[in-house]
Amino acid sequence: MDSPGPGIRRRVSARKRSRRSAGPPEPEQGEEEEEEEGRRRRRPGSPEPPEYDDSGEDMFGDYDSFAENSFLAQVGDLEQKYMQSPEHKITTTQPAFGKLCSKNTETNELDVIATDSNLTEVKTLNYCYSPKSLSLQENLIIRPGDDLLYDVPCSQALYFEKIKDSSNGLNKLSAKESDSLSSHQTLSEIPLEQPQEKKNSSPKSTESDMSRRSLKDCLKSAMTGNAKVQTPKFSKSKQMKEAILSEEINVAKRTMESSSDDLGPFYSLPSKVRDLFVQYKGIKKLYDWQHTCLTLTCLQQRRNLIYSLPTSGGKTLVAEILMLQELLCRQKNVLMILPYVAIVQEKISSLSSFGVELGFFVEEYAGSKGRFPPIKRRGKKSLYIATIEKGHGLINSLIEDGRINELGLVVIDELHMIGEGSRGAILEITLAKILYTSKTTQIIGMSATLNNVEELQEFLKAEYYSSKFRPVELKEYLKINDTIYEVDIKAEKGYTFSRLLKCKYSDNLKKMDPDHLVALVTEVIPHYSCLVFCPTKKNCENVAEMICKFLNKDYLKHREKEKCDFLKNLKNVSNGGLCPILKRTIPFGVAYHHSGLTSDERKVLEEAYATGVLCLLTCTSTLAAGVNLPARRVILRAPYIANQFLKRNQYKQMIGRAGRAGIDTVGESILILQEKDKDLVLGLLNSPLENCYSHLGQEITKGIQSLLLSLIGLKIARNLESIYQFMCSTFFGIQQKSLSEGKSLWEISRQALASLIEKGLLQRKSVCKNEEESQCDLQITKLGQASLKGTLDLAYCGILYKDLKKGLEGLVLESYLHLIYLTTPYDMVSQCKPDWMIYLRQFNHLSPAEQKVAAIVGVSESLITKKASGQAVKKDVDKNVVNRLFLSFVLYALLKETNVWRVSEKFNMSRGYVQSLLNGAASFASCVLHFCEELEEFWVYRALLTELTKKMSYCVKADLIPLMEVTGVLEARAKQLYDAGYKTLAHLVNADPEVLIRTIKHLSRRQAKQIVSSAKMLLNEKAAALQEEVEDLLRPPPDIPGITAPILQEQ
Repeated sequence: MDSPGPGIRRRVSARKRSRRSAGPPEPEQGEEEEEEEGRRRRRPGSPEPPEYDDSGEDMFGDYDSFAENSFLAQVGDLEQKYMQSPEHKITTTQPAFGKLCSKNTETNELDVIATDSNLTEVKTLNYCYSPKSLSLQENLIIRPGDDLLYDVPCSQALYFEKIKDSSNGLNKLSAKESDSLSSHQTLSEIPLEQPQEKKNSSPKSTESDMSRRSLKDCLKSAMTGNAKVQTPKFSKSKQMKEAILSEEINVAKRTMESSSDDLGPFYSLPSKVRDLFVQYKGIKKLYDWQHTCLTLTCLQQRRNLIYSLPTSGGKTLVAEILMLQELLCRQKNVLMILPYVAIVQEKISSLSSFGVELGFFVEEYAGSKGRFPPIKRRGKKSLYIATIEKGHGLINSLIEDGRINELGLVVIDELHMIGEGSRGAILEITLAKILYTSKTTQIIGMSATLNNVEELQEFLKAEYYSSKFRPVELKEYLKINDTIYEVDIKAEKGYTFSRLLKCKYSDNLKKMDPDHLVALVTEVIPHYSCLVFCPTKKNCENVAEMICKFLNKDYLKHREKEKCDFLKNLKNVSNGGLCPILKRTIPFGVAYHHSGLTSDERKVLEEAYATGVLCLLTCTSTLAAGVNLPARRVILRAPYIANQFLKRNQYKQMIGRAGRAGIDTVGESILILQEKDKDLVLGLLNSPLENCYSHLGQEITKGIQSLLLSLIGLKIARNLESIYQFMCSTFFGIQQKSLSEGKSLWEISRQALASLIEKGLLQRKSVCKNEEESQCDLQITKLGQASLKGTLDLAYCGILYKDLKKGLEGLVLESYLHLIYLTTPYDMVSQCKPDWMIYLRQFNHLSPAEQKVAAIVGVSESLITKKASGQAVKKDVDKNVVNRLFLSFVLYALLKETNVWRVSEKFNMSRGYVQSLLNGAASFASCVLHFCEELEEFWVYRALLTELTKKMSYCVKADLIPLMEVTGVLEARAKQLYDAGYKTLAHLVNADPEVLIRTIKHLSRRQAKQIVSSAKMLLNEKAAALQEEVEDLLRPPPDIPGITAPILQEQ
């Protein structure tokens, strides 16, 4: 030993390090050792060379085998020679290893000294025996504080730690055993057992014999141990990025908690967020109004905000930045409420990439998807994206669990929908509960069409910000006969002359196209895009076909190959079916778009339009409120939606699609009108936006009764007096004087409570006198609790209970038909008008067991036969039951065939309606399942409805369900992926988007990336849920008898 104190002498191979570069010639030995020594002396904090990553390094270098020519073989041969020499043949106390190099100098030995944890020295001495022997590194001194395992492959580092733990365990040997070995005993002092003496060893020496292994065995064991340790796969650059992101988030947290005006790299968010907006959305710079809005004092003080801008003004980006601030900096969950399922799925796809990169979950609450209550996560936070109905159910579950304060932010898109029917009433109820139960949850509402903002501000206790900004200038025009007028509010008539239409129409064309639609669209297409809004679905189809009849044949050549590929793709997503109208119009770059199409068809049409393969869409007004598809020119075929005259809000939404930011310099809207509608249209143009009015009082069962039931069930209120206090804070309470027609809010609340008690949903805890009615406590009944959990329309809870009860008397389980009937939505029955001949044909195809289902519900074959033959039916039969059974036949056929096209043809229904029926049934089946879970008498339905709900949600073969769970993957795409070998969620998670593009036909790069991101997000959610479930199972309960709380905490 050259220096006192404990140390380790370690062999380091220079040959191993030299394997990094195979190209240049090997350096001289001296240079190689000098370079190696420099690397070994590097401090732990020093940066690694960029081309070298030791995590994947070969531990054994060029001598990692146990073959005869390996280093270990040479050591073994040398040791055997020494053992067989006459003077050492019987030696047991003198080590073989100590004289391996007796022919050479005293430095030709290798000492490995076992020490305690305070390792301060590593010595390696040269060893030479023969020309084939390896030259070992020169002595290397490591100063105290250095990390000895730095620059060592991870597997070796882990193995050394294991050896260290083992050596620590050896210190616990008995005093007798530990006396035989000194604390600084070297390997050369440990006697090696000779083969001849092994046979004669006594049992007492067995443990001692185990430690006397040959040098070869020792080294072989050590190297094998190294090889078995799993090398963690990690990227140093990735670790560095994650560390930088974590530090920036911490800085952002401190900034937001302080009163500083410094907003950090990107509005209190890490710079990586800015890079992601550039990467995934192409947004490099914010508009001035967006910057102003994000820096409002009210937002920094966490007050509620309503902001309003014209359509396409960039409202969503502000909301997304605010949501990311809440998720990353304040570490709170976020709820985003959107009006339609398609928009929810689009938002899930676009934000999943952000979630994967920034470490939060994106969860879908739409249709039959969504878990109540949501999983309580201890690590990452969640962004819940929900429809209005699912958002209401989510808020109820959080309040019931006492977790409402986990929600830091709620964002509502299209806030004006609070004034639209039953969905508006549900939205109002949701917001009122949030405001009443959580003082820490911030609410952000946005809309393009708001008027009575003051009342909304009072309801939401919010500030208001508005701007007239549009990224592209919008010019509004009117067309009367063949004259175009520009809308000018300042003009005396409200419009000024612009130009005459220059078009040469034949007599036939004038007859077919009196509104000059062909002339208007050909001014724009095919090089620019155009939307034509039509009053009805049938009109959309007729207009698309009429325009194509008179288009020049040159339009067929524009992007001809892409349109041909698109037609094949459309046929593929339609399971081989293709609408004859679309087959004729798509070669011209024209298509129609309305709810009669399936969601798969609408999706591929929207993608083709967005990429310019289609240049003209004829559509209904639903497109204006749905996905964002802007156009150079927007044409309104007539100032009507169906037979209702256009409202100002609807008009603004439709013309708002004109002008594509970053593409067009101007957007145009043209409203075609007849002379008879001239005055109405002028009134429309000069009128303000319509006010939002509460529908809480008008929608009785979905409105005020549903609200009062939930207030009692969630223990927000307990009697009429506390209910009245809550009602005063609602939007309805604020507008009560103008809406209640002379009735007071107290009287309205009292009548609603009485109705709930009459239905058996609520009951009084005790008998109360009239004068004590306001103080009498109420409680929810079991039926009321089931209705609340099922989020049912209270108009149907009573009849559902009776149907389920009757079903128990003779439930037919030979097929799914009886269960399907019980889960067919009541609210779609009134829209059904059966074709009686089809009804009779389908009835006759039923098996005897299935016909028994019809008899149980009360529909006979004779009744259907009389209806089909046009005979009068004398017997009084419930029309709703008959219609509901017909819809059940449609759903039953769907589950058996899983082909919407064939089923729609069989029942003479539009394929869009059939798919809408399926989606509604899947959602209602989920509601019925939750309803049954609360009632013990319906235990038999629980397992049956769980399976049925899953089948209805996807309506595909079981093999495709794992793929369709990924947001944005519909049936046709799932089949493509499955056929290409992507059969599970794990396959999609590990897929390369570039390979997907080459493998899957008609898949864009953006779609491929979104599919992979959505799959990763879903897998992360499932893995986290399972991990937290395991932790919950392993966590000891707090009330173990005989164990106090402090002891549990220590565990």
